[in-house]
Parts: sequence; structure tokens; C-alpha cells
Amino acid sequence: MFEPYARDLAQRVPSAARRILEVAAGTGRVTRHLLRGLAADGQLIATDLTEAMVVEGKQLSPNDPRLTWQIADAQALPFPDGSVDVVVCQFGLMFVPDKALAMREMRRVLAPGGILLLSTWDELAKNHASAMFHEMIFATLPEEPPLFINTPFSLHDPHELERLATEAGLRGIRVDTVAQVGEAESAQHLVRGYIFGSLLSTHLADRGVDRELLEAKVAERLASRLGDRPLQTPLSAHVLTAFA
Repeated sequence: MFEPYARDLAQRVPSAARRILEVAAGTGRVTRHLLRGLAADGQLIATDLTEAMVVEGKQLSPNDPRLTWQIADAQALPFPDGSVDVVVCQFGLMFVPDKALAMREMRRVLAPGGILLLSTWDELAKNHASAMFHEMIFATLPEEPPLFINTPFSLHDPHELERLATEAGLRGIRVDTVAQVGEAESAQHLVRGYIFGSLLSTHLADRGVDRELLEAKVAERLASRLGDRPLQTPLSAHVLTAFA
């Protein structure tokens, strides 16, 4: 689901950029695209709050002297003022407790004229596979719904993104709503990622839910609606562009 937006975000980076900082890089889906477009004398620092993500990202990324991985909190970036040309953050800001502080930190480390490229998911209803998955999960646990799975879609209002960027002192702010088509190798592959790639797996197990059975049931429904091998689903996200 991240791949179409990773390509889109990387293509928005100016070719003249030499110092790129990625915030909330996860396992490096965007990182690898950024590295492909980086100048021979460029520097890319990929950061994430979680050590496990950084370790996995290193393993999945090329061994390239231009790329450095580092643990960092988006609310307290360990870099000097004005030290990078571009800050990139794909689908990360939604998980930060103090979003305004994180936005100010990204603005702080940008050099004058530097660019922030940041994406968040649009509303859940416009991301069909996720919406169907959420519906079935909440139906499974009506008494103890895993509300945390709504977090990825909690910054779906473009006006809120504009407000955060404005209050951080950024200028030339633009928010594009970008439609894409996500593709998974199969419905089961996607649902397994949804369940076992997050805290949801533990939440379900703690409540006695048979995760394998649930996976099969949800995958069957998604395949019937969105196809299988591959599954294809409409996606929608917002991309913020702003300047220091």
C-alpha cells in the first residue's frame, strides 16, 4: 500500500538536493527510492524512533556510503538548525504524540529555501481495502474495539495539515490529494500484513480471537470485492509541500 506513494514522494524531491533527511522511515520503503534519485555527492539520513525499524531498514537497503540510518524522535531531531535541504516524511506524522512540535522540528532543520515533503492518509472510506478490514475487525470485537487501528487515518483533513505547517513557520504551502491504486500479491498477503504487522495481532490474541481463522475470513471477503492474485484497491492520500 505504501509503494505508489513512495515513488510519488521521491519524484517530488528536487534534483539539486544534496542533504536529505527522512523522518519516520520505517523499513525504508521511501528510502530506497530516495537513494536511487540521489546525486553521487548527496547524503541521505533515514531515521525512525524504533530500533527494530532501523535494523530492518538497514538490512533491506543497499550498502551505500551516501545512506546513514539513525534512531531519532521526530519531536526532538538530533540535527543542527538549517542542516538539510529536504525533509521527507511518509505516513509518519499521524503516530507522533505532539504533531505541532514535530512539524516545528522539521522546519528547524531545513536550510533557508529547503522543502518539506510529507504525506498522510486521506479518510478511511477512500482507502477501500483498509475500510473493509476495519469494518470486519470492529465487528469481531464490538465490546473491545482496537481503536488504535484508526490512527493511520487520523490526519485525513488537509486543512489540519495546512494549519500545522503554517504554525510551524513554513511557507508556500500546498496540499495535493493523490489517488493511487495499491496492489498486493494476494488478499491473504495483505490481510496477514494488517494483522501480524502491528499491535493488532497481540490485541486479538489477548482476547482469544483465532487470528488465522480471522485472516482467512477477511481475506476471502477482500478477494471477493477487490480481486485476488493480485488484489488491487483504490487508495487516497494527501501530500504536503512546504518551504522553509
